[in-house]
Amino acid sequence: MPDSPESAQYVKPFVYESLCSKALHFSISEIQSRMQLRDPYALDLEYTRTMMGFLLFNPRPDSIAMIGLGGGSLAKFCHRYLPSSRIQVVEINPHVIALRDEFHVPPDDPRFSVIRGDGAHFVRHRPSRVDVLVVDGFDSHGQPARLSSQRFYDDCFEMLQPGGIMVVNLHYGHPRYDIYVDRIRHSFADSVLLVDDGELSNSIVFACKGDALDNHRPGLVRRPSNIEAVAADQLLAAFVLITSALKDRRP
Repeated sequence: MPDSPESAQYVKPFVYESLCSKALHFSISEIQSRMQLRDPYALDLEYTRTMMGFLLFNPRPDSIAMIGLGGGSLAKFCHRYLPSSRIQVVEINPHVIALRDEFHVPPDDPRFSVIRGDGAHFVRHRPSRVDVLVVDGFDSHGQPARLSSQRFYDDCFEMLQPGGIMVVNLHYGHPRYDIYVDRIRHSFADSVLLVDDGELSNSIVFACKGDALDNHRPGLVRRPSNIEAVAADQLLAAFVLITSALKDRRP
């Protein structure tokens, strides 16, 4: 499939490997995903750890959908450490999917699958509703218009179960960043939390279908009890960051 005439319209990513890591790039100046060779299931980039903050609101989601595979960091983490969750990943670029073995993305099984498809079409014609929707879809030009339109975010809202949560990775410096955030606020009736990575590069947006953000009572941040300690330790700093943002959000 990666060498078919249809796939020629998609940019081929390349893999850069150092002594300790392997990274997926569309250009040498930007990393799409990075994996530590000694621990392929670790979340190596800070923004991925922040995106896993949805566990603060739903520590045991039954169903997770992801738009964008990349190097599979989030998909691998969820597959390994959330064994009761069903996970479906949608990726439009066949060349990215072709690298799944290179980045230790697990094979499809009864509760995990990677499918080739357009994320916007997927949420619009949703096969089922989900508890968590993770949107981390980028191409060689950045944030695709089809994954940042008002219609797309409206469809994301409809795809969620009542009480569900969407997590979106946005580039903080993108010229249309404020427009995208406003669209998410409109779709989710302003039930939105913005968490910046501290370096003004990635901004993680949590948007809830319901009042989970208002009902969550930030307290002492503890290591998640439902996942292995080696994984939970990776998330503590991100949980502290999200909890601080929740406190600031309250009137």
